[in-house]
Amino acid sequence: MNPDQGHGFEIHPWQLKWSGGVDLDMLGRTETLFALSNGHIGLRGTFEEGEPVDHPGTYLNGFYELRGLPYAESGYGYPESGQTVVNVTDGKIIRLLVEDEPMDLRYGRTEEHERTLDFRTGTLRRHTLWTSPTGRTVRIKSERFVSFTKRTIAAIRYEVEPVDEDMKLVLQSDLLANEPVPAPGNDPRLAAALDAPLVSDLATCRNYWGMLVHHTRQSGLHIAAGMDHEIYFPDKADTFIRADGDLARLTIAANVPKGKSLTLTKYMGYGWSARRSVPALRAQVDAALAMAMETGWDSLKADQVRYLEDFWRDADIELDGDPELQQAVRFALFHVLQAGARGQSRAIPAKGLTGPGYDGHTFWDTESFILPMLTYTVPAAAGEELRWRHATMDKAKARAAELGQRGAMFPWRSINGDECSGYWPAGTAGVHVSADIANATARYLRATGDEQFETECGVELLVETARLFAGLGHHDVNGKFRIDGVTGPDEYTAVVNNNVFTNLAAQQNLRDAVAAVHRRPDLAEQFGVTTAEAAHWESCADDMSIPYDEALGVHQQCESFTLLSAWDFESSVGRYPLLLNYPYYDLYRKQVVKQADLVYATYLFGDSFTAEQKLRNFDYYYPITVRDSSLSACCEAVTAAEVGYLDLAYDLLAESVFTDLHDLHNNVNSGLHIAALAGAWTDCVAGFGGMRDFGGQITFAPRLPRRLTYLSFRMIVRESKIVVAVDKESTTYRLLSGPPIDLAHHGEKFTLTSAPVTMKIPDFHYREPPKAPPGCEPYRREI
Repeated sequence: MNPDQGHGFEIHPWQLKWSGGVDLDMLGRTETLFALSNGHIGLRGTFEEGEPVDHPGTYLNGFYELRGLPYAESGYGYPESGQTVVNVTDGKIIRLLVEDEPMDLRYGRTEEHERTLDFRTGTLRRHTLWTSPTGRTVRIKSERFVSFTKRTIAAIRYEVEPVDEDMKLVLQSDLLANEPVPAPGNDPRLAAALDAPLVSDLATCRNYWGMLVHHTRQSGLHIAAGMDHEIYFPDKADTFIRADGDLARLTIAANVPKGKSLTLTKYMGYGWSARRSVPALRAQVDAALAMAMETGWDSLKADQVRYLEDFWRDADIELDGDPELQQAVRFALFHVLQAGARGQSRAIPAKGLTGPGYDGHTFWDTESFILPMLTYTVPAAAGEELRWRHATMDKAKARAAELGQRGAMFPWRSINGDECSGYWPAGTAGVHVSADIANATARYLRATGDEQFETECGVELLVETARLFAGLGHHDVNGKFRIDGVTGPDEYTAVVNNNVFTNLAAQQNLRDAVAAVHRRPDLAEQFGVTTAEAAHWESCADDMSIPYDEALGVHQQCESFTLLSAWDFESSVGRYPLLLNYPYYDLYRKQVVKQADLVYATYLFGDSFTAEQKLRNFDYYYPITVRDSSLSACCEAVTAAEVGYLDLAYDLLAESVFTDLHDLHNNVNSGLHIAALAGAWTDCVAGFGGMRDFGGQITFAPRLPRRLTYLSFRMIVRESKIVVAVDKESTTYRLLSGPPIDLAHHGEKFTLTSAPVTMKIPDFHYREPPKAPPGCEPYRREI
């Protein structure tokens, strides 16, 4: 372990550890960074005692409340209601009274305090030595986890030891619904939706067990939360339990001798449904708790460790040359796993289940940034998220029909599959999200060969999205296929014609759909795809309009983009993000890019560009991209690495992976940026590893920046598990398990079998990159 501090945290390759005291100004940040989740349950890293707290948070994937959307003027096709993630019943609370003093880190003296998020055990550990205002000192140890193997279960072990004298201690273990949360901003509709959103249906208890069942006022969803306990105490203790309305509480009062401990193990179970009855939900959670109690803490934790051992064996990334970057990369991989591991046909929200940011919505981030990592490391999780998209097909078809289109138009932002964006230019016009879903589907099918998914979901996803784009576009008088009136990834250039990213994404979608119906004529017949329709898709793809400025020798982000007025970047210094300081009307009419758009296209659809075009495009667009989105740095990094700007790629990787650890956007208290964290995987594997998957052919072109001396990463392709180890001069490929696999290294094809293959990295000249816009230089850390 490196004893140096990294922004308040010790630098360790497998842990995130905070030590040295309590910083109340850091509460919101640490609550987010120390959040635990399994994709179904999310617990913010708040203290067990309930206070001090910045933003309490317990979330269930897909559980939301409805609210009105604010419109100055309504219009046909505008979404009617929004959805907001709900802070559900909080089971993390274990209040402590030392004699008659509530344990509260804001009072008394904190002699020692450390918290550790362990990436290998999936637990959050805590050690605190606290002296009450009346001079009584106790040692508190706790450990918690959200189970990866028992999806509906979370558990906490809480231990209190009197240090200097015998003491009377009281523990109060709570289930608390409708706990107060901070005001969510200036939208009264949102505030109303989150003001006591849960209505009590049932409160019951017995022995050490308690349960609350509630429903939401508007969305009509039901949630059951239960708790059960094991208590270890050295002498006698008095206990009683109550349950009423929004609170179930087990109280334990004990005389604890000096040097002995009072230990409470708390098991929490959660379930929710839009359809199941209150008795059914109660039975589900009751059974989960019974299973947890029978399994026990030690076995549940051992299962957690084994699960993570399997994950790291398939997904670990090792770096030499920057210890803090190594820690940050593993932090990123761990949180992406937490966001998607056990969603089981649910969405992966942009913030995971770590905070209320973006109202808990999922965006195109999931398919374009998060699923690439999961597809090649935890493919089952990627398949489950795509099954959720398929489960919303009827909503997507209805949305397309509402807007006069065929096929399926998936939402820009949503929790349940309904469009929730009240901003039409970025929401409804951001049609590329449907192609992003289709492209993620095709990538998943190539990487896994999952025939069951193809039959049940994959072909239909490809077909209905292809129908959307075939209808959205048209052949013009010159025979080119155009898609007009759309917004690409760059939200500072909205409602444009022939956005290159959108057109290339649609082109790929159309071609994958044609291949799918030819491969599966039985399903083509089932979905009514005729030979003529498939031929039309093929012609649309072949004739796709890809704007190019011959005079400048660069692709246009959208039609006529390079003819727009230049943005005055010098006057914008200190006024980022621009959307908070300038009107959209001004941004839309200038050459200024919020997030990588054309540059991202050169990576995702790299076989549509020559090497020279990629370089010229990067040189043109990097100096006008302000990266006001956390999605941008990882996109630019992977392309920068490909075109030879390896040291710039290193800085951009750092910007992406430290987005939350160093709070670069000053908003980590509302949740992690899961897509930016997933971008760390992309930058290492696709950037410095040069991995590409075009048409199912896996190729590599690895090169390292000067700051790194070694990189290794692991991937799963179909049933083949491989590890790629890169140093300054050569790359070694190993097949860990599975059948032989055909690969390529810097254009040289080979078959990887049981014997490792080592290949030289071609000589290379490091290029000097173009300059970023003033005030938007890439993040450089003090090392």
